[in-house]
Amino acid sequence: MQHIPNLLTLSNLFCGCCALMFTLNQEPVIAAWFVLGCFIFDYADGMTARALGITSPLGKQLDSLADVISFGVVPGAMLHQLLVAGGACKLMEDVPDGFLPAGWSYHTCLAALPAFVLAMFAAMRLGRFNIDPRQTRHFVGLSTPACAVFVLGLALAAYHDRFGLREIIRNQWLIYGLIALLSWLMNSNIPMFGMKIKSFDMRSNAFSLVFLAVFLLLVFFLKELALSAVIVFYVLSSVVLKNKVLST
Repeated sequence: MQHIPNLLTLSNLFCGCCALMFTLNQEPVIAAWFVLGCFIFDYADGMTARALGITSPLGKQLDSLADVISFGVVPGAMLHQLLVAGGACKLMEDVPDGFLPAGWSYHTCLAALPAFVLAMFAAMRLGRFNIDPRQTRHFVGLSTPACAVFVLGLALAAYHDRFGLREIIRNQWLIYGLIALLSWLMNSNIPMFGMKIKSFDMRSNAFSLVFLAVFLLLVFFLKELALSAVIVFYVLSSVVLKNKVLST
């Protein structure tokens, strides 16, 4: 029984690896289903551990290691693919022969590699989370799953050209700006609502229920972009209701 939570955590990691593969193979819809699997297993491992009364230092470390892939490397890869598809690699067209290192080619998009800066700062955020005693009931900074949801919404909206926004979403300078903003938000000191369900009473889950209602409403109007929009709502709500966050 004591190994069940760790098995669920490792299942999160497995889904993250699969999501990464499909992302790099330019199949974001299939990748999105595996990201959903990451979220399900990420929630299930904690809930199962609490239900069974099982906690361990190993489980805590495994959880963060899995999240680095699922909610750090995967969204970084999604941004990388957006940069490649948006023409960031055109910056390489005028590179003279012999400039690139041995083994590299013009198909290697150097201008898209900054996307993985997001993974660096996701890892830093997860490391800080493990040693931060404040983050028991609320988060300090944007959580890596929330960051992944935001990026996933952009990737799916660009893939389906939702509202004709594909070229805007793929704009390399917009993506560079989002990388910087998301990296900062994850490691900021902004208190944000905790979203994990620790009890089943209405009062302690009030914000989660409001969040769900807003998300469903946004899905009706914005389709895939609702994933990104609801994270904007989440961040702004946390900033405006800072005292409420701190009192939870």
